[in-house]
Amino acid sequence: MITARQTAADERKSTAATARYRGVVVYLYAFDLAYDINPLALRQLCGQPVADYCVDTSKRSPRYLMLHRPLLVRLTPWERIGPHGPVRLEVTAKLFPVGAMSLSVRVPFAVSDLQELVEYHDLTFTNGDLYTEVRQLAEKIREELKSHFVRPVERLEEEEAYTVFCLESPLCAEDGGKIRAESWLAQHRREVAALLTQEPNEETLSAQEAEESTNLYLSYYEDDLTVVDWDAALVVDNPQEFEETLYILELANLQLAELEAYDRLLDDAIERSYRDLSGQGTRSRSQVMRELRELKIDLARFNDELSNITKFFGDWHLARIYQAVSHRFHLADWHRVLDGKLKTLDEIYHFLNADRTNRWMLVLEATIVLLFIIDLAVIVMGVGK
Repeated sequence: MITARQTAADERKSTAATARYRGVVVYLYAFDLAYDINPLALRQLCGQPVADYCVDTSKRSPRYLMLHRPLLVRLTPWERIGPHGPVRLEVTAKLFPVGAMSLSVRVPFAVSDLQELVEYHDLTFTNGDLYTEVRQLAEKIREELKSHFVRPVERLEEEEAYTVFCLESPLCAEDGGKIRAESWLAQHRREVAALLTQEPNEETLSAQEAEESTNLYLSYYEDDLTVVDWDAALVVDNPQEFEETLYILELANLQLAELEAYDRLLDDAIERSYRDLSGQGTRSRSQVMRELRELKIDLARFNDELSNITKFFGDWHLARIYQAVSHRFHLADWHRVLDGKLKTLDEIYHFLNADRTNRWMLVLEATIVLLFIIDLAVIVMGVGK
């Protein structure tokens, strides 16, 4: 008697045998946890050892490659029932000195058509979904790391999520022969666009949208390709070379999450300052000035460290990928907006400082006049006697 489990196993074997595309879907989640993280005494996280993360590049790069090295923790894998049967999910966490954490979840796949990967955008299991489990894991890590935080956040804000579909190269043409990655993209542009935009029916996409979603692509060798969009990316490469591209995408995603946290911090500070200056707040002007002064110093340090985690020297492939994804994320626009808000805070500080200086000058002038009057009175009284 053939059981349902045996039938499902046979279907998975059949799919794997006829699979045209193999690889992994990598889910990146960036969380802002605190102002800073003190890693000195951190040896374990969730029962797993903590190590420095290091990535090597296989493409052209400067002789002395300088990439930021966060702390890496490889967590216990998850066993789940996914869209195409049982899967083993690899989960890693990276901790950055800007008080941020990036969680990465990898799900292997073997499909015969790109359209089958669309459902992986919102991955669900028989007993739940990936989003809920990642949020629970982030809360667990946040609780465990409380003693290592400097000025932790009161609660976890919405994470910045990014999905990367990694296809193993070389790719095959319709006749089964090898095809260059760029030629493959030209033939399957609409399917790739539908995958990146999470459209279940590729035919509904316009030619303009298909072009827009896939026009930011980069290739170094004949077999590799990186297509970057706002919510997802497609990476075609040798499996051993996935890591370097994924790390660049992860850094950009984390930088976006930290810029959003930076923006919330500035908005709150500006709103409090306006409220206090209008007389609706409870703080004095000296307290407002002290907060603004400390905030300016903190944000200057924060901005330097945020820039350092994505510092590149030279003209290499990874830098081009970072430029492409930062263009998609509008990171330069974020920086301009935040610089404008920081300038507003600076103007408020200088206004309060000038106002305090004027008050002191008024007091000094009044004191001088009073001393002059007293001196004059003493002289008059002396003459009278």
